[in-house]
Amino acid sequence: MIYLLYGKETHLIENYIKKIKEENKIQNFSIITYDLDDGLNKILEDANTIDMFGNKKLIIVNNSYIFTGVKQEIDTDILNNYISNPNPDCILIFIVNNEKLDERKKITKEIKKTGIVKDFNDFDNNTLKDMFGDYKIDSLTLNYLKDRVGNNLDILSNEIEKIKIYKDDNKIITKDDVTNLTSKNIDIDIFALIESIVSKDKEKAISIYNEMIKMNEEPIKIIVMLANQFRIIYQAKRLYKQGYSGNDIADILDIHPYRIKLAIEKGKNYSEKDLISNLYKLAILDEEIKTGKKDKYIGLELFLISV
Repeated sequence: MIYLLYGKETHLIENYIKKIKEENKIQNFSIITYDLDDGLNKILEDANTIDMFGNKKLIIVNNSYIFTGVKQEIDTDILNNYISNPNPDCILIFIVNNEKLDERKKITKEIKKTGIVKDFNDFDNNTLKDMFGDYKIDSLTLNYLKDRVGNNLDILSNEIEKIKIYKDDNKIITKDDVTNLTSKNIDIDIFALIESIVSKDKEKAISIYNEMIKMNEEPIKIIVMLANQFRIIYQAKRLYKQGYSGNDIADILDIHPYRIKLAIEKGKNYSEKDLISNLYKLAILDEEIKTGKKDKYIGLELFLISV
């Protein structure tokens, strides 16, 4: 069997491969991992070779860019031939950590005919409920967990495991459990802070800022994070105007696509001049605080009132 697994949610891809391994009772010593740059000839030669222990083998091929729009000099005819006559004792998995495949390519069309192609770009509450296993948690609490921790599935997985360890004796998860047992993602507050700035809601901006200070967040750290977010918004806005897609921008800046999506949305509310102005103000504020010319708490509050 041949699989093509693609998408940005690597955690889901890893879980799916784990499921394949368990269902086919594949031992760890019968698993071989390659990078596509190791060479298709070498990979397919291995795929056609019988396992030395007579077991079904699993071959995982990372960085399988032949199924994307990336320019390449690889002759895929050898793979087309293998797809039409695969080794039944080998499970071959190609992994593409891209949001989309290039549907125009012959190799993509061929693998869709006989292989299994699965999209791992998104997840929903059912995915998170599965991660909780036999623990009970309702949809409202799951949404609160995402609002508090964010939409990074790897981080969510770590926080869910933390909750399960502490709640081993009582398997009903409440909102208070989420509040008490998980770490709030400051990026969420930074985006909320920027959202209030964009909306010209100064009262809300000051309220969020005060909550962050209560959580012992350093004003200098908040300044740096605000500057980073404004810089990302500026870069995403420039690249988007040049015709790049959100996925392209995420690859260029090496930033998660979800953050780029938010940055592009926020960028619609700013001119490039305003974004540069905010970055300049934050840089001056940072210098004034570090040289003792301005109190860090008052200085940041004045910035929030001024923008």
